[in-house]
Amino acid sequence: MSLLEVDGLTKNFGGLTAVDNLSFTVDEGEILGVIGPNGAGKSTVFNCVMSRYSVTDGTITFNGDDITDLDTYKIVNKGLSRVTQESDPIDLFPVGGNIKLFTLPNSLLSLYGGASDKEIAGYASRVGLETKLQETPDELPHADVRRLEIAKALATEPELMLLDEPFAGMNKQEIGTLSDQIEALREEGMTMIVVDHNMSGLMRLVDRVVVIHNGSKLAEGTPDEIADNEEVQSAYLSGEGF
Repeated sequence: MSLLEVDGLTKNFGGLTAVDNLSFTVDEGEILGVIGPNGAGKSTVFNCVMSRYSVTDGTITFNGDDITDLDTYKIVNKGLSRVTQESDPIDLFPVGGNIKLFTLPNSLLSLYGGASDKEIAGYASRVGLETKLQETPDELPHADVRRLEIAKALATEPELMLLDEPFAGMNKQEIGTLSDQIEALREEGMTMIVVDHNMSGLMRLVDRVVVIHNGSKLAEGTPDEIADNEEVQSAYLSGEGF
C-alpha cells in the first residue's frame, strides 16, 4: 500500500476545472517530483491534499485513512505537512521562536509548552540553521528564509512533506546545498513530494516524476523517461528538452 494515494482528484472553480481526474501515488521513502507549466494545477493539488480547498470529486488516502474531507489541522496531526511557495515567518520572533510555534498544541490560545530548546535546535540543524536561532527572519538571506519554512514543517514531525517551489529565488550553490539537505531528510526516512520549476535541481533529486498539463496527468516515469518524453517536451518545454 502506498503512503499517499490520490484517486480521481477533481477540483472545479465555478466553470473552470483546475484539476481533472488526477491519480497518483507516493510510496514510503520516495521523493516524487510534480512538474507542469504555470497554471497546470500543481499548487491546487497540494491545496486539495491539505484540505485548504474542498475536493469536487475523488479521494485522498494517507496511511490507509481517507483524509479527503478532514480539517487541515487533523491532516497535519496525521503526519502530513506542507511548505508553501510563499514564505511567511513572523519577524517579531527569532528563528527558534518561529520553529517553536509549530510545536505548540492545536489551540490559538496555547502560547506555552511545545518543543524544548534542544529539540528546536535539532529541527534547525536539519536544514543548516542551528547557528541562526536568535536571528529574526528579516535578518536572514532569502535561502535561509526558505530553509526556515522547511524547519517549521519538520517541527510538526511529518511522515510526508509537500514542498512547493523550495528552490525559488536561489542560486546554483544554494540549490545544491538545499538538495543535499532534502536528500538527508529522505535518508532519515522522510517521504516528500516536490513541485519546482528548476528542472536541473528537481530532476537530480527525485525518484519519479508526475507531469500535469491543464489539470490532467500528461505523463509519469523516472526522470530519464520524462526527459526523453516528446509529449512532455512539447507541452512543457516547447520541444527544447531539459
